Amino acid sequence: MSTDKQNNPKTMRLDKWLWCARFYKTRRQATDAIKSGKVKSNADKVKPSHLVKPGDIYTIRQGPYSYEITVKGLATHRRPASEAALLHEESQDSQIQREKLAKEIKANNAMISHSQGRPTKRERRKLIRFTQKNSAKQKD
Repeated sequence: MSTDKQNNPKTMRLDKWLWCARFYKTRRQATDAIKSGKVKSNADKVKPSHLVKPGDIYTIRQGPYSYEITVKGLATHRRPASEAALLHEESQDSQIQREKLAKEIKANNAMISHSQGRPTKRERRKLIRFTQKNSAKQKD
């Protein structure tokens, strides 16, 4: 292979590109996400070996969030996050929906009361006495 082709590829595998663009920590995670249908091209399911080229549009689901991205560049190796961000561009609609969903999730989590953790020894004894009294009453 020539060094020009190695340093500046025209296409590359989708799983490798997702890993290089830092959507997934490992190529295995990227491959599993693609196989499970979380990565789509024009609403069509794709394979991990699908060839990516600049200008392609993909929809990526990660947890509750959905990204609609356009491929801007390719990389032969995984680079720092600042450089990986230059490999793609997220659509404005996708970004707005994702930020809106993040605010909703944060608001819902704020309304949920969180427990104080494990009960203390005293609280645990009270619970045991309470449950023993109730179980004794039910047996009678």
